[in-house]
Amino acid sequence: MKRSVRRDIFEEKGLMPHFSSLAAALMAILYSGMSSAESYFNPAFLSDDVTKVSDLSRFEKGTNQAPGTYRVEIIVNEELVATQDMNFIAAPSGASIKPSAGGLEPCMDQRWLKRIGVNIAAHPNLSKLKPEECVDLVKEVTGAEVTFDFARQRLTINIPQASLLNAVRGYIPPEEWDEGIPAVLLNYNASGNSGSNGDSYYLNLQSGANAGAWRLRNNSSWSYSTSSDGTTYNRWKSIGTYVQRAIIPLKSTLVMGESNTNNSLFDSTGFRGARMYSTDSMYPDALQGFAPTVRGIARSNAKITIRQNGFVIYQNFVPPGPFVIDDMNARISSGDLEVTVEERDGNNQVFTVPYSTVPMLLREGRFKYDVVVGTFRSGNSQQSEPGFSQLTLIGGLPNGYTVYGGGQIAARYAAAAIGIGKNLGNWGAISFDATHAYSKLADDSTYDGQSVRFLYAKSLNEYGTNFRVLGYRYSTQGFHTLSDVAYKQLEGYDNQLEIDGNYSKVPIVATYYNLRYNRKQNFQANITQSLGEYGSLYLSGNQQTYWGTTRTNVMYQLGYSSGWRGINYALGLAWNKTLDTNENNRIASLNVSIPFSVLFGRRYSTDSLLDRAYATVAASRDSNGKNTVRTGLSGTLLEGRNLAYSVTQNSGSTSGGNVNLNWQGTYNTLGLGYSYGRGQHDLNWQVAGGVVGHADGVTFSQPLGDTNVLIKAPGAAGVRVENQTGVRTDWRGYAVVPYASNYRYNRIALDTNSMDQNTDITDNVANVVPTEGAVVRATFDPRIGVRALFTVKRGDNLVPFGAMVREETTGTTSMVGEDGQLYMSGLPLQGKFLISWGKDAGSQCKASYSLPKENLKQAVMVATATCN
Repeated sequence: MKRSVRRDIFEEKGLMPHFSSLAAALMAILYSGMSSAESYFNPAFLSDDVTKVSDLSRFEKGTNQAPGTYRVEIIVNEELVATQDMNFIAAPSGASIKPSAGGLEPCMDQRWLKRIGVNIAAHPNLSKLKPEECVDLVKEVTGAEVTFDFARQRLTINIPQASLLNAVRGYIPPEEWDEGIPAVLLNYNASGNSGSNGDSYYLNLQSGANAGAWRLRNNSSWSYSTSSDGTTYNRWKSIGTYVQRAIIPLKSTLVMGESNTNNSLFDSTGFRGARMYSTDSMYPDALQGFAPTVRGIARSNAKITIRQNGFVIYQNFVPPGPFVIDDMNARISSGDLEVTVEERDGNNQVFTVPYSTVPMLLREGRFKYDVVVGTFRSGNSQQSEPGFSQLTLIGGLPNGYTVYGGGQIAARYAAAAIGIGKNLGNWGAISFDATHAYSKLADDSTYDGQSVRFLYAKSLNEYGTNFRVLGYRYSTQGFHTLSDVAYKQLEGYDNQLEIDGNYSKVPIVATYYNLRYNRKQNFQANITQSLGEYGSLYLSGNQQTYWGTTRTNVMYQLGYSSGWRGINYALGLAWNKTLDTNENNRIASLNVSIPFSVLFGRRYSTDSLLDRAYATVAASRDSNGKNTVRTGLSGTLLEGRNLAYSVTQNSGSTSGGNVNLNWQGTYNTLGLGYSYGRGQHDLNWQVAGGVVGHADGVTFSQPLGDTNVLIKAPGAAGVRVENQTGVRTDWRGYAVVPYASNYRYNRIALDTNSMDQNTDITDNVANVVPTEGAVVRATFDPRIGVRALFTVKRGDNLVPFGAMVREETTGTTSMVGEDGQLYMSGLPLQGKFLISWGKDAGSQCKASYSLPKENLKQAVMVATATCN
């Protein structure tokens, strides 16, 4: 879409009368184009002297726009299917073309009709046409409609369902999938803390390279800490390295190196080897999967550390009160997560967040597989690395049934599983499976056992209830997992988890294991309930019992939140208990935020600066009787609302306060916090961002996702990207949009209102379809230069109305209006116009121009050009 020049600019320059005349003339031309094929437009209507009017015969037949190739959005049955170049031809005489079509109609051949799903076999006349011959879809397919909006460059097609193949809605053919450009990537996340008890620093680097369909990735971390007693810890650790590529004909993904198995049937484990599996995201409406949401309540300014298989996969600082972490990469978050909340006073919370998939269902005829061959891999030094292989198969049957099964084999372990799932329609979906396992533990004792599992998922939309996961598992006393067999001894602590880079001198109770206490019953729940205008409730939890002991592992969280006239409030309860201590840890919290506009008696409006500033009150109480009350101020600043701040003062058991700033910038995200208390102070910071190296140079960005889009708009500096907070093009006109959707259309749009007065763009929207892990390029063609309004003369006379003009250097075109007025944008300061108003040599001329550099700040320059 071409950027429009604001009306107030022309009024300020006194140019409106000229543009009004020009607009009237152009409307007359367009009106003539709407008339019948035999109509004739008399140039005398424009001027008494017809020599002052160019040859307008090209408008007589209604062909307002020149036939050719145009890049258009293609909408089929109200769904965007592509943004691509398409050939348009002049509409034949008698065609029912709307004025908005510009007298053009699309040339659609058989190949293109197959692309949009037309059933060629059902229409014999279509089969008789040559493959490259243009098809009149409206004539050949009864009930079909074709509409072209030239101004919006949008082609809309409606086809009756009976004339379409039975293709899945949302299908995007693989030939449109973009493997992306060769690129080198680096994602960094650094955090640090300096306080009374010492300093600690953490750096996570996710690096990689793309070449064609291949993706190379490495995940590494560095930890450094010094304590008040002089102890220093310094360690670099590689979490995993692998190569990956999509196998498109099989709709599968191949991974080789260090990665994780799927946990749909067996527990997720780390491995070093190869894995090949069906990829749901390659299918149009398959489940995309989900990452677990970690919730909790921090009593003070705390550090959150999340581990999986002994590796730190997430670390960040949070202010006091409830926190929600829902931005972890789904690839690394399958399986149980160990969450440590390190409070400022040293009283840490440690709990486990389980993660199970929804019932495994496939539509009829679908088939999925997952094959892994390699060695067991864990970040826990208490475990060995036995070789193993794993196979999972899932098939969709008629009547809503799904059957699945698989096996897992190692030197001292063998397991087989089989299950069935059923779509119950309005009653949701369930699955049931059973696993039999043979195990030989570290003391050479052997066991046989079984485990049965039940999963249920349902969204009761009419009641606002969503059972995201509701599951139950029962295991007999002799049932063990592959992870159990990998332990070198029957009892101990899992590596005594690292805290601030140091192995804890005191065993962490949450890491305690005892293989004699193997798992018995497990209950999982994740339920949300909408209460309409009265807010919403959520319940999540896990309860695990064991054979050989009455002690349990328990984690439950219950919360309620709502709002009224901009006032938000939330109640939260958390309860957890660990196997080793069997002690109950409970904490309750209340949080209220009130917009300042409400305090001042004004009506709440999200656009008001006062409504982006909140007074906050929060209170919490734990099972040890510690009470904390926090009051403070928080909000967002800047035009893009990308600077968040909070100031809090604590009273009660934990006195003190903290200040936090978080900025989401073009090239990174920054966080800074300071907290103080009784004889204690801490300063923490965090910086995260990404770097992409490509053929055109290096581009810095906000933290990268798994799949990313590189914007290329040469010369268009500082332009905002729509719906992307803080993302702008750099000084060269490049930017990175992170977290693109795999195998789906991603709409990338530049905000034309953020362009400077010397930048225009013909089309500010691009659509890309990236494969997993790709860096795809969205290219734009900005016109960088001056906007100017010329009065063009030829001798003592003005250049005729309707003359066509092309700037020699840039190729920019326009048309002369009344009184020789010519408006053009994207011009260099010096150039030459090629002007023609007829077919003979005497109806053409050239006009050189030169614009003063000191007038560059003007929105529109006014100048005169002489045509020779």
